[in-house]
Amino acid sequence: MYETKNPELTAELYQYVLDHNPALDAAQRDLVETTHRSLPADAGLQTAPEQGPLLSFLVKLTGARQIVEVGTFTGFSTLSMALALPPDGRIIACDVSEEWTALGRDAWTRAGVADRVDLRIAPAIETLRALPDGQWLDLAFLDADKGGYVDYWEQIVPRLRPGGLVVADNTLFHGEVVEEAATGGAAAIRAFNEHVEADDRVDHVLLTVADGLTLARRK
Repeated sequence: MYETKNPELTAELYQYVLDHNPALDAAQRDLVETTHRSLPADAGLQTAPEQGPLLSFLVKLTGARQIVEVGTFTGFSTLSMALALPPDGRIIACDVSEEWTALGRDAWTRAGVADRVDLRIAPAIETLRALPDGQWLDLAFLDADKGGYVDYWEQIVPRLRPGGLVVADNTLFHGEVVEEAATGGAAAIRAFNEHVEADDRVDHVLLTVADGLTLARRK
């Protein structure tokens, strides 16, 4: 049995992490605050603040120009990736809520990146199935309904270019993935994690970032 080297993430240590990450820009900060103010019951669906700079970093690291996002909510993750894209880059953002994504539209416009975001309001699996075939996708961010993760994965991976990256959020699901009798979202994430582990098309790692983050690189 290995022992974790992770320190307890106290409020003070978490703030230290945020303080030593790249600072959110004004549009990102405003969007986080607006989401918590306007949607207090749902604000927990927002990508964690420390994941915004990480997503921006991964876009730059991979040189991504073509991105798919499954699960947009109020658009913080979308904004974080769009800010890192070159002017000719595009994000296809999949969601089913006009209400939630309206907050994102406003933020993308204020940040000057609205032209980089192609928001598609429809069940994500339909949007993904309609995408062009071939290996053209540079990066995908998966943060939607957990029961759909495997189906989304199977639409995304064949479209990834070699070296392209899938980033899947919530892959520890509040720690419930360790429970063999898990149900609901936890059971779906357990199945997804096993699916990724068995997929020889990719190299992957599961990280203890926020609620668990899986990175998978197309071979």
